[in-house]
Amino acid sequence: MKIITYCLAASLFFLTTHIQAQELITVSGVVLDAETGETIPGATVKAKGSGAGTQTGIEGEYSLQVAADDILVFSFISYTTQEVPINNQTRIDVNLETSSQELDQVVVIGYGTATKRDLTGSIATVEGEDVANKPASNPISSIQGKVAGVQIVNSGRPGSEPDVRIRGTNSINSVKPLYVVDGILNDNINFVNPADIESMEILKDPSSLAIFGVRGANGVIIVTTKQAKAGQLNFNFNSTVGFKSVQDRMELTDAAGFKMLYDEQLANEGNPAYDYTYWNANTDWQDQIFQQGMLNYNNLSVSGASEKNKFYMGLGYTTEEGIIHHEKLNKITLTINDELQVTDNLRFGVNFNGYRAQLPQERSVVSAVRAAPIGPVYNDEYGLYHTLPDFQRAQIWNPLIDIMDRKNTAINREYRAVASIFGEIDFLENFTFKANFLADYGFNQGRSYSPLINAYNPDIDDKIDPLNRVTSVSQNQNIFTKVQTDWLLTYKNSFGDHNLTATAGWTSYYNSYESTNASRTQGSGDPIPNDPDKWYVGIGATDTQTGNGTAWERATLSFLARALYNYKGKYLLNASFRRDGTSGFYKYGNQWQNFGAVGAAWVLSDEEFLLDNNTIDRLKLKGSYGVLGNQNTGGNQYPLFPLLIAGNSAVFGENIIPAYEPSYIPDRNLRWERVHAWEAGFELAAFESRLSLEAVYYHKDTKGIIVTVPASLGVRAGLSNPGEVRNKGIELSTSWTQNFSEDLSLTIGGNLTTMDNEVTKLLDEGFNIVEGVSRTSVGYPIGYFFGYISDGIYQTNEEFRVSPTHPNAQLGDIKFRDTDGNNTINEADRVMIGNPTPDLTYGFSLSLNYKGFDLGADFMGVYGNEIFRNWNRDAFTQFNFLKDRLERWHGEGTSNWEPIMDSSRSNNEESSTYFIEDGSFFRLRNLQLGYNFEPELLSRLRLKSLRIFLNAQNMFTLTNSTGYTPEIGGSATSFGVDNGTYPVPTIYSFGVNLNF
Repeated sequence: MKIITYCLAASLFFLTTHIQAQELITVSGVVLDAETGETIPGATVKAKGSGAGTQTGIEGEYSLQVAADDILVFSFISYTTQEVPINNQTRIDVNLETSSQELDQVVVIGYGTATKRDLTGSIATVEGEDVANKPASNPISSIQGKVAGVQIVNSGRPGSEPDVRIRGTNSINSVKPLYVVDGILNDNINFVNPADIESMEILKDPSSLAIFGVRGANGVIIVTTKQAKAGQLNFNFNSTVGFKSVQDRMELTDAAGFKMLYDEQLANEGNPAYDYTYWNANTDWQDQIFQQGMLNYNNLSVSGASEKNKFYMGLGYTTEEGIIHHEKLNKITLTINDELQVTDNLRFGVNFNGYRAQLPQERSVVSAVRAAPIGPVYNDEYGLYHTLPDFQRAQIWNPLIDIMDRKNTAINREYRAVASIFGEIDFLENFTFKANFLADYGFNQGRSYSPLINAYNPDIDDKIDPLNRVTSVSQNQNIFTKVQTDWLLTYKNSFGDHNLTATAGWTSYYNSYESTNASRTQGSGDPIPNDPDKWYVGIGATDTQTGNGTAWERATLSFLARALYNYKGKYLLNASFRRDGTSGFYKYGNQWQNFGAVGAAWVLSDEEFLLDNNTIDRLKLKGSYGVLGNQNTGGNQYPLFPLLIAGNSAVFGENIIPAYEPSYIPDRNLRWERVHAWEAGFELAAFESRLSLEAVYYHKDTKGIIVTVPASLGVRAGLSNPGEVRNKGIELSTSWTQNFSEDLSLTIGGNLTTMDNEVTKLLDEGFNIVEGVSRTSVGYPIGYFFGYISDGIYQTNEEFRVSPTHPNAQLGDIKFRDTDGNNTINEADRVMIGNPTPDLTYGFSLSLNYKGFDLGADFMGVYGNEIFRNWNRDAFTQFNFLKDRLERWHGEGTSNWEPIMDSSRSNNEESSTYFIEDGSFFRLRNLQLGYNFEPELLSRLRLKSLRIFLNAQNMFTLTNSTGYTPEIGGSATSFGVDNGTYPVPTIYSFGVNLNF
């Protein structure tokens, strides 16, 4: 023991003498997170030459006495180690980059992770900060225009879910991608707080998607929520307040314009002039229904980590008003993530997401654009809202009656609990086994009340018009459950120049749904009170009660395997396989189906012939092919088990025996839809990685699309797999980063995607799927618009004489093109008149940083698609007019586009290019100016970081469409149809992000 003491004393003496022989200085500074600007307590600071070292304090500060010519080494778990020469400096502040910012960043893929360098497919990563500080209750809304191949159509309604299509419309049955939140498979992420997201990975190519088997065909969006970083205790508070408004109104006629057009219309129809005695108002119904809606997002999180445990908890509260009076969303979210490192090779963890929302009582804009401006809003004498003129009264109410007299008469609440627990163990050096248990439980409930409604009507004697004479209540609720288990074994090893990561396992998935609804009216008794405490079906007349309900459950068992291999890091091969079995297809032994993919890549930049070049830093050629599955078959959970419907009854003696029959006859060989997909492209980084470029060509053939065969005489409807759809196009993504100095940097990025969609097979020749004005046919894109081509307006009788025969057409009517050349206008002349799928989508962004300031702008747009204006077509009553109608035909040469004012001429209401509008648009999606306060100031305030920002969303949109917004979603086979689409508002907000 004495010998050891003497040795230590001698070593200390010689070490001290050596240090004193050199010039010593004191170096101090702060260690910060380069991404967030937060200080990093517990980081290690060592002198590389002498070995002297220390750790940063609670504020990330350090002070160390070292030699003037030494090198400081800064390191911390999950961060890239950084070396800085001292060179006689006494103050050195360091920004450490997380490992996710390194060249070989780790990305989340299906059932595991991988370095981006080892991937052969197309996976786009969106960092959590890109969605956290954007004013949107749904995180998907904030990535609109930011990712190539991902088309997002937002709705301005609070709490609404965007329409998302990845690389086109794959099927006539569904378009939604699969969402994976912390490992659990889901169909939406409404329950996720944007502030709690660490990253989002968008998987688009077959080599990435095949591991998801029957749920991978429409693309996958993987969401990873935040976890604490080791060594840190951090509190974060961020809040955003703002307001929204409708910037672009529809251009409709005012009272004077309406009267002129309506009088002319009545005269053309041979009707007497209208009496405007009680109808001399000049009401802008858009002004009446719209408001300046307020929004407020608040999020508080706490995270702490040690070497053994990492804990994160986030709490969010959202309140957001709509742009129509009395629309309001309230939402509370709770996120908890905890991971415990029991030993060096054993880990356990839990994840939890809780959600409770009160959804807005949805209101429509349609009545406001259809209501005549001559109708007064309110009658002060009677204290009632005014009815509309008699030519509208039976079909269209005063828009404010629905908004004001029925305000707060519906309660719709959603509850969600999504949780998982996992255990993971490393053994035999190269093996890892992980067991994951996940569950999702949702409960939704709704209650609504229909009150008594009276309106002022000057056309009747007592002036009080009872529009709704009977009160009623309705009640509904639904419950859904999802349970998932994953059992995964991973092997990872290197054999010289060979590197292999292999994963195999099995997973099970169970989901169920049940719903009930009922309603009652007051009957002959007293009105039901307008009191939410009474809005239950137990009130009202029992003999008026109606009810319904449904339930289903389905289970899936899957086996999966994947191998990621590379040789010398430059020859890459990925292969994946999945075998899915489901209870939905077990009747005839069709329950099992196989999917798989293979991908390859070549890193040319690692070859000797490119190693010495001064331009290309990284160049990878890549390609993949795979077969993916789609089980979203239009909501039918058991396609081989059709519902029973009432059939022909039988009579036995005096007894009538009811009969039931299947609603359709399924094909015994019915299967899931399959997508055969491939892609080829390259990734490039050049000019010291200032330039990045990725280009991909993709091609997808969906085969075996489930189609309902229509019933024919004596034959019931059927269900089979005859459909085929093709999607192909090009994706381009690029960015340039320029650091002008330590204080000034600029990043410019952009993306572009082309889309070509075509139905290649359905059923027999001539078979069409018709949904309103939308049609799906072989040789055309899904959901194209079908009708006549307008060739102007009939101007003269001579033009009638030389034109093809057009039954019932008159002067001033729309002239249709004779497309089949038989000199007669009939239904055979209808053709494709528009395509709701754009030729291309694009987006680009600018990011400028100067000292503590940052400025960001995101632009996006689409090109080459059409919109069908449907809200003012097939008028069941008299509507208000677009201002364009002021340019109507009222004599030879007055107009060659707007037809005569005459509602009796049905030809002018036929589906035609007259109702087609250009759907292309360009939008400033987001503009943000922020400032990060200096660490010196924050240290005096005992804060780690403080950022404030101003944000503007949808500031302007360049478009030729007449509606509130050119972005219009819909179903798989009917989209882009403007039935009075809810506006996408302009939003201005202010936010603060505080760490302490």
